[in-house]
Amino acid sequence: MKDNLKILFIGKAGDPYSITAAAFLQEHFTDPKIVYSSRSDRFPEELLNWKGDLVISYLSQWIIPQSLLDNASFAAINFHPGPPSYPGIGCTNFAIYNDEKEYGITCHYMLAKVDTGEIIEVRRFPVHPIDTVYSVTQRCYIEILYGFYSIMTGLLREKKFPLSTEKWTRKPYTRKDLNELCLAIPGMDEKEIQKRLKATTFGDRIWLQVKADNELVPYDAALKSGIIQ
Repeated sequence: MKDNLKILFIGKAGDPYSITAAAFLQEHFTDPKIVYSSRSDRFPEELLNWKGDLVISYLSQWIIPQSLLDNASFAAINFHPGPPSYPGIGCTNFAIYNDEKEYGITCHYMLAKVDTGEIIEVRRFPVHPIDTVYSVTQRCYIEILYGFYSIMTGLLREKKFPLSTEKWTRKPYTRKDLNELCLAIPGMDEKEIQKRLKATTFGDRIWLQVKADNELVPYDAALKSGIIQ
């Protein structure tokens, strides 16, 4: 028999893990509302009329408005691809930049301010010297799915979420912080440039830019033109 908890699930468009998590909800809960988010799309205003028990933000590309969080009578939770020491945006990038030896994911209650609500569960894994932003991100996605199964299965059994003793340890990283990480300048120490390059490369995409004469030049172009060595 399916659980009657009324759920709104906001996943990431085109993400296979989001699709798998949504399928779990459809199997075990009565008629969950499934929505997939994309950064290129605006938040659907019709969602603000939703009222129910539980909002799940699963790699959502949108910031969930407080008014929608308030419409969840039981809880609103988020699965964040970073541990409590890395809230906010670009967290995996900063972890690679800081040469972390361990990383993880966090499930937490949602507040209007991103990545500040009480923590439900943290899952950690080792980071190796050969790891990249891409590889760590993929492992985050796997751990988020495992955590989702664990937490939602527990909800079906216990009718409640656990509460971790862990706390967020810093204020959330911002878009401004990430933009600054993606910036190099002529004369910057080569070791520093290489650290930033590794921390801002995702697969074949390099986000690092070089600021020269008040212009932003893509890293590869700056290297070819001799702006940086």
